[in-house]
Amino acid sequence: QAQLEESGGGSAQAGSSLRLSCAASGGAFSRYAMGWFRRAPGKEREFVASIDWSGGSKYYGRSVKGRFTISRDTAENTIYLEMSSLKPEDTAVYYCAADRTGVLFGLESSVDYWGQGTQVTVSS
Repeated sequence: QAQLEESGGGSAQAGSSLRLSCAASGGAFSRYAMGWFRRAPGKEREFVASIDWSGGSKYYGRSVKGRFTISRDTAENTIYLEMSSLKPEDTAVYYCAADRTGVLFGLESSVDYWGQGTQVTVSS
């Protein structure tokens, strides 16, 4: 059974950096597009970033573009989200996601697999 497991969340000060990881298992993830969504308290889940199966194309949500970087290590079936210049409004539960089509995605409806989520809290 396909599984996604996030790690690397925690607390950070505004202006600092954190790196999230998502390890995939049980599926052909080397052919899947993968990415991140987040849900802040009291808000709907929001698209953060996605990366296609090859790692050659990336897509970012407007609120994180220029501050966050998504990457993947196909050999390790792992993706990363490097978050820099963190803001208090980045506080959320971050979810790893995978799309079997392999192409970039930005909508929840495109996601075939979800991780359980990891909390990121940014204080001012």
